Amino acid sequence: MNDIWLTRILPHPQSRDARRDLADAVGLHRRLMSLFPDGAGPDPRASLGVLHRVEDAPTGPYILMQSGHRPDISRLPTGYGAAATRELGPLITALHAGGQIHFRCVASPVRKPGATTRAHYNLPAVVPLTGAHADEWWMRQADAAGLKVLTLHSQPLDSATGVRGQRGTGQQRIRHARTRFDGTAVIIDPDQLRAKLTDGIGRGKAYGCGLLTIAPSRSRAGGTTP
Repeated sequence: MNDIWLTRILPHPQSRDARRDLADAVGLHRRLMSLFPDGAGPDPRASLGVLHRVEDAPTGPYILMQSGHRPDISRLPTGYGAAATRELGPLITALHAGGQIHFRCVASPVRKPGATTRAHYNLPAVVPLTGAHADEWWMRQADAAGLKVLTLHSQPLDSATGVRGQRGTGQQRIRHARTRFDGTAVIIDPDQLRAKLTDGIGRGKAYGCGLLTIAPSRSRAGGTTP
């Protein structure tokens, strides 16, 4: 299988660039993509396999990024923060049916009503899901990822927001409702799980949603961090 890299970036609180990126989902996406070469095609994020999320820790927030190519962390601005990268290939290759894991995913659970339903109830094209409806959405995603969920805890998070595009050329405000899903599961289909680990889950992948991380059940969720 292709290489998969996991990078952890611990922004320095004194860095103005880092503070600005953490407050702007679009800006953070641009920052992370700047760590890779140009010329990756019409959808560079997907071509390079870049997924990320921001995690909170007692020492402050940090950025967790997965990619199919090793990033050049020297491209971060001077004083931006500390960064470390490691390869996930051995962990992903070792996945096997019957293995028990911890999982974590910050995702954007939604449903897309049909045109008739939208017109009747005056609904938008995409409806964010919360509570039990978000949990049901996650159970479907986990099934598609080759997992049988054993335990699940979900927590709503602030939406990922930002402005995409240049002034004067048609700016677009983006907003993705987010829920963090933590729990344990048994691997049913390792190949399906590998595909979802690589591709991500749901919408808003450029803006901090969809990164699924796993760890053996003897470790805590999120234990794949470098």
